[in-house]
Amino acid sequence: MSDVRVIIQRDSEREERVVTTGTTAADLFAGERSIIAARVGGELRDLSYVLVDGEEVEGVEISSGDGLNILRHSTAHVMAQAVQELFPEAKLGIGPPVKDGFYYDFDVEKPFTPEDLKAIEKKMQEIQKRGQKFARRVVTDEAAREELADEPYKLELIGLKGAASSDDGADVEVGAGELTIYDNLDAKSGELCWKDLCRGPHLPTTRNIPAFKLMRNAAAYWRGSEKNPMLQRIYGTAWPSKDELKAHLDFLAEAEKRDHRKLGNELDLFSIPEQIGSGLAVFHPKGGIVRRVMEDYSRRRHEEEGYEFVYTPHATKGKLFETSGHLDWYAEGMYPPMQLDEGVDYYLKPMNCPMHNLIFDARGRSYRELPLRLFEFGTVYRYEKSGVVHGLTRARGFTQDDAHIYCTREQMSEELDKTLTFVLGLLRDYGLTDFYLELSTKDPEKFVGSDEVWEEATETLRQVAEKQGLPLVPDPGGAAFYGPKISVQARDAIGRTWQMSTIQLDFNLPERFDLEYTSADGSKQRPVMIHRALFGSIERFFAVLLEHYAGAFPAWLAPVQALGIPIGDGHVDYLEKFAAAAKKKGLRVEVDSSSDRMQKKIRNAQKQKVPFMVIAGDEDMANNAVSFRYRDGSQENGIPFDEAIAKIAQVVEERAQV
Repeated sequence: MSDVRVIIQRDSEREERVVTTGTTAADLFAGERSIIAARVGGELRDLSYVLVDGEEVEGVEISSGDGLNILRHSTAHVMAQAVQELFPEAKLGIGPPVKDGFYYDFDVEKPFTPEDLKAIEKKMQEIQKRGQKFARRVVTDEAAREELADEPYKLELIGLKGAASSDDGADVEVGAGELTIYDNLDAKSGELCWKDLCRGPHLPTTRNIPAFKLMRNAAAYWRGSEKNPMLQRIYGTAWPSKDELKAHLDFLAEAEKRDHRKLGNELDLFSIPEQIGSGLAVFHPKGGIVRRVMEDYSRRRHEEEGYEFVYTPHATKGKLFETSGHLDWYAEGMYPPMQLDEGVDYYLKPMNCPMHNLIFDARGRSYRELPLRLFEFGTVYRYEKSGVVHGLTRARGFTQDDAHIYCTREQMSEELDKTLTFVLGLLRDYGLTDFYLELSTKDPEKFVGSDEVWEEATETLRQVAEKQGLPLVPDPGGAAFYGPKISVQARDAIGRTWQMSTIQLDFNLPERFDLEYTSADGSKQRPVMIHRALFGSIERFFAVLLEHYAGAFPAWLAPVQALGIPIGDGHVDYLEKFAAAAKKKGLRVEVDSSSDRMQKKIRNAQKQKVPFMVIAGDEDMANNAVSFRYRDGSQENGIPFDEAIAKIAQVVEERAQV
């Protein structure tokens, strides 16, 4: 038996080892229970893979990114097996791993019920305990079609071999150059228990699945297209340990409490009426206060930074978006045209930038005017598929705090640096402090302009981002068609990441719109354009803050900053005077003069997450004072009347949380 030389890669260390022919990756990592797959020559492989002379091998830990995907995809197979054991008529769709879990789509006669999910999970536990082996085998197209003749969706996937998309998860099944089927084999007899078309790799056995739970089911179109049949999708999650599963479920429970849609209803902030349509929100008076305060503060800060305010219409002739390129690159995200003026196409605008370019081009511009910073709270409309619309965070109509900066090539770096510093500072003012940056670079299939221009723009953004001293994460191919961008990613109070501000450097739209300014020597020059949205959209930022604070906004943002709660009817007038004096200081103070008992008024104020409950009784009135009760139940008694108003005003001015 001849020898085989392999190189084992562990972090930065390389170990050369001589093994016998027929040695598998499992043999190489025997005893290392956390290793569930191998990376061989850069490709992920099952541990059953037989090593070849000269190969470089790295173990894949179950807790790594690749390891979690393998765990979750293997669990999806177990779920699909359980479904077909309980519902033999079910036809298989696709079952990819996703963030924190997995799903699998099924064609069944009627939707799954919560009782069905319990039965499926119980059957999965039985399969997991059997320790079935995941066994890979290569098949021809013809053999695969013969074996899967009763699975119409799998037959469709076979035709995509080597050209499947990651967008709909098809690449987990037929993403490689060859077709493979994974058999689930009985641990003792080796008999076939179940099989599925899949590129792999998988765990060695079902016993390697430590902890999982089914979460919910939903309807989903086959491969994400509304033209295709509607399937039933079951979502689940799987983790390397029971403790990690519990921590994840606890996190989800906390996230559910903070869900902005739930809080928006409970706090009477906004709604999305069915009569108006999915993804189109209305803000109620209390939500309107929060939004107005957010916008007013943003306007003031923009004025201080030298921005000028503009306003543009909601609709435009289609020709404008032909010039900008949006009809070439973004048509799927736009609402269909309205034909007016004897057949002229008009569109609801998905972007503000083309109209800002027209403002720049409305008259001749001098280098002395640059940088020119145009700012607008501009409402835009984007046609999002119904399956991805989600409250205020993924809407069809929303208002961007949109700015476009026109500057010279020489001003570009400094302007980008100032813009990013301004953006981060303003986000901190709203209470977000944990950031990292993402650099999105050119999509080689979707861009305009020369490679040289893209390289210059990308390198300029990279240098600007690095100056902030924050982690910088690459996002290959994530740029818009007209230029690279920096995204500010913010973590909220429970550690979730939200994309906030974006800054995009654009040499191409000024070219497409033929924008010019007169330079110092009298020649005509092309400006550089910087696209910048600070909140992203006001609606989405509102939702992020609502979830970040779990509805308990700091006093400066709270719809009601203080609520007067009289101990008895005889104390109402006194608190009305307090409220009137506070309102003269610009504070939002109300008095609960209802017939409810004091304790119920306090409970109601706590449910509404009011920062200051201002309580007054006989002793307070006698001493010209009030008592404060806070959201956490603590209390501060005997605060002089004027001092109490000053304290609320100070907390508001400092944007502090109480």
